[in-house]
Amino acid sequence: MKIQFWSVGKTHEPYVKAGIDEFTTRISRYFKVEWVILPAPKNSASLSEPELKKKEGKQILELLGRDDHLVALEETGTMLSSEGLAALLQSRANDSTRQLVFLIGGAFGLDEEVLRRANTKWSLSKLVFPHQLVRLILAEQVYRACTILKNEKYHHK
Repeated sequence: MKIQFWSVGKTHEPYVKAGIDEFTTRISRYFKVEWVILPAPKNSASLSEPELKKKEGKQILELLGRDDHLVALEETGTMLSSEGLAALLQSRANDSTRQLVFLIGGAFGLDEEVLRRANTKWSLSKLVFPHQLVRLILAEQVYRACTILKNEKYHHK
């Protein structure tokens, strides 16, 4: 299974890049992994919020494969424990999912069409985080889930 982290917006900021790179490297011991940074649509500053979400959504849906399992990070999604995320990874691997895509939307969230396409909607927290920190948290939590699956010491309760 390949894990892809998709994020709408700018490239990783230096203050989080080292951490994202570290956890991405660690994940690669368990799964193939890749980051895809989706640039904001052209003229995004002149678009209304709904227009911007619609354009971002169209770009996302065009890139998604039919069989990709999409996990949309969404504030109204289901909250998972670290063990719950590990179970999701294991379930996808057991079902021979070829590509598992974790998606972080743009500044205004995800378009409804993307949310309808999502196989899983996941909320990291009731708190609001900057997108750059969400990337770091996501990478760390997926790494933690990998170590849970392998009974490694990183995660202890």
